[in-house]
Amino acid sequence: MKVLISLSSFGAAETGRHGQLWCTELAAQSGADGVEVRGELLRDSVAELPALAGRAAVYSSPEGLWTHDGLLDEAALRRGIHASQELHAPRLKMSIGGFGGPSHASLQQLKALLAAAPQVELVIENDQTTTAGTLAAMQAFFAVQAQAGLDLGMTFDMGNWHWLGECPLQAAQALAAHVRYVHCKGVQRLPGKWVAVPLAESLAPWRAVLRALPGDVPHAIEYPLVGDDLVAVTREQVDFIRAVRGAA
Repeated sequence: MKVLISLSSFGAAETGRHGQLWCTELAAQSGADGVEVRGELLRDSVAELPALAGRAAVYSSPEGLWTHDGLLDEAALRRGIHASQELHAPRLKMSIGGFGGPSHASLQQLKALLAAAPQVELVIENDQTTTAGTLAAMQAFFAVQAQAGLDLGMTFDMGNWHWLGECPLQAAQALAAHVRYVHCKGVQRLPGKWVAVPLAESLAPWRAVLRALPGDVPHAIEYPLVGDDLVAVTREQVDFIRAVRGAA
């Protein structure tokens, strides 16, 4: 089981100041097995992507696969595939965006586009929107894509369910067969909003959720990593995830 660092964990300000290459080197010093490069945090994709080549296990696209009108966003997918290829990243993470009934007919088009880039595996993440983050939306999508002859895996974000009032344990039990990548994210409730926190500080039943999920897929830290000694802080969290996942 590999432990990755989603580079958003270092915060937009820190990542913006130093760049994702610097963050990647920090993650390596901390003992992580790889990183997830974040598309929304790239300062200059033309320069940064080649510099990061060979260092990323996952490229995270901030774009949805389908538009609000339910149309396949072929351009967004091509951008994600291109970035993944530039990085030599074997996985591309996206949400389903506005996928719905009218979208079903475009699944064959999606299948053809993915077949043309076999070196990149697309994994679908539950985000914080009702169209692409509820349990019902995820179950409906994975059922329909299977009927279309696709075999897409899932990025299971442990924390995002809370933003939509969903139970993460119920979701883990229902979707475990599709999960090929886990975003480890604890949550706490502040007045009026949820915030991401380390698992050990989470109000959610995170141990039970981990037990319900596959243990042999990559697990990424996606919660704030903050401190004067970022290498030490990150190493502590990498070791923590390895320990609790091994115990689960």
